[in-house]
Amino acid sequence: MDAASPLLIPAGTAYSARDLTHYAGKGEVGLDEAIARADVLVTAPHAGAAIPEELLPFLAPEFTRRLQFDFTDCSTSPVVRRWAEIDQRIVVVENPHPRMIRDPNREKPADLAATLREAFARVRAAGAWNRVDLSGVDAIRPVTFSFFPLLRVPQTDGELEELVERFSAVAERGLGVYERTRDELIERFTEQAFALAAPGAPTAFTMLAFHDTMNHTTTRDGAISVDRAPEDRLPGVVALSNRGDHRGEPIDGAPVTMRPELLRRLADAARHAFDVADPAEVAPNQPYLGSYEIIAAGRRFRELDGRADAAGVVLSAVQAEFRREFLLGEANTRTLMQPGTGWIEPDPDRVDSVAQACKEMFDEVRPGLVTPTA
Repeated sequence: MDAASPLLIPAGTAYSARDLTHYAGKGEVGLDEAIARADVLVTAPHAGAAIPEELLPFLAPEFTRRLQFDFTDCSTSPVVRRWAEIDQRIVVVENPHPRMIRDPNREKPADLAATLREAFARVRAAGAWNRVDLSGVDAIRPVTFSFFPLLRVPQTDGELEELVERFSAVAERGLGVYERTRDELIERFTEQAFALAAPGAPTAFTMLAFHDTMNHTTTRDGAISVDRAPEDRLPGVVALSNRGDHRGEPIDGAPVTMRPELLRRLADAARHAFDVADPAEVAPNQPYLGSYEIIAAGRRFRELDGRADAAGVVLSAVQAEFRREFLLGEANTRTLMQPGTGWIEPDPDRVDSVAQACKEMFDEVRPGLVTPTA
């Protein structure tokens, strides 16, 4: 296929938990040893871009490689993998499948067919290429965030059932492995934190969901050059979210997933590590509060609050939403803002500098994760 066609995963490809986990020295040491020396789990639920070949018949004919990659957080993948290479204190788990199969940062619908049927109905009602509200039914989206066609519209219930069955079967070989591996790792890291805790020696475990979003959307000629609405724009570097307000404090008494004072410490560490000119370039809970992965992890950690307080264990979940233009660098951003159908290659120097800053951020904040102060 040419560089304009969607990038595919060969039919029948199945992934293992080992395929999806990355850590320093992989190949020389096993996952057990990697977990034993780490206290941060980085999840990358939207990092996968290649589409399983089995799903090719369901793709809309207008879908190009640029639209495919723009509909993912693929710029996070080289960064988290490089970070894992240089930092023994983290383990990364990465979803190999794109969110078009089903979004693991959304709660899995009880009835996927009914949810997708409603999503298609809303798209039809809005009309082709038009903005449509898919809130609550976006586990599988028929259109991209720029409202470009993503999937062919099934014409019968039978075609819809076939789509759901094919997507579900393929998902079990990649996305499903990611979800199960992520959840198992959260439990293992949590139990390790309890096992290591001792009087006067508190411990911490932090789950970091790693994302990116571009502050521009796509035109019909493929140029990613349309400014998002001001309320949807990412800060200059990263939004750090714990489901709270702009200081990380609870909103109307709703629970947060990381203690507010810890989120503020993490934000300060990010400002130092990324050498920002303006403190607002790192912003808590702006514009996003954080989605399903940190919500689910936070719910699990709250179940353990009493035990954690007694043992001196601090459990946190936080979402990092990087501005994609920052991850890409200026040259690659300029390329994508021009009309086209292909994608760019990551800049290795840019990837390394961002990964090094991520490591520095946690190296700085790590002592404070177990000794919180306002």
